Amino acid sequence: MQGSVDSAETLNYGTAVDSHSGHAEGHEAHPDHRIFGLIVFLGAESMIFLGLFMAYLTFRAVYPSWPPEGTPERELLVPGINTLILISSSFVIHKADVAIKKNDVAGLRTWFGLTAAMGAIFLLGQVYEYSNLEFGLKTNLYASSFYVLTGFHGLHVFLGLCLILGVLWRARKREHYSEAHHFGVEAAELYWHFVDVVWIILFLLLYLL
Repeated sequence: MQGSVDSAETLNYGTAVDSHSGHAEGHEAHPDHRIFGLIVFLGAESMIFLGLFMAYLTFRAVYPSWPPEGTPERELLVPGINTLILISSSFVIHKADVAIKKNDVAGLRTWFGLTAAMGAIFLLGQVYEYSNLEFGLKTNLYASSFYVLTGFHGLHVFLGLCLILGVLWRARKREHYSEAHHFGVEAAELYWHFVDVVWIILFLLLYLL
């Protein structure tokens, strides 16, 4: 009788262990939807920028001359340099992603550090440009559109810079990011590429066309 009870307990224990192991394996195999969530978020942000772009193009289409007469000329040197810096930073941050996929944490820190510096230089360049513009926010519709578009983009650059600095802070621990676990790196890189693409469109609309 005692042997039957022991056998039943052993069988129940084994079943429980198998069930627990299966649950754990199922949990580990559960797909990671964080990147998908980030893509959805960036899609929503794209819709906001698209609305601003369409508003700007509508203003341009209905005005007889654009920019309106009397609007001071814009300098291309500083925004041109800023554009080169921001586009180059996309290649730099990608090197960080390549490095961490090789378990090169030191490379991750180096390339993310350079990207952060380039992002900071971009923002300083934008502040310098603002301080030297000969028109203000309320000068005319073009001026208002210019400040809203570049300022809203600048906010996104600042947020991207915060993400990069956050990754750098966490990368102080050598084991925090690795070939197998690097979502933070990929998320920051994807967001930064988004910021760069938006700026290229803004540069074409506001400075070249």
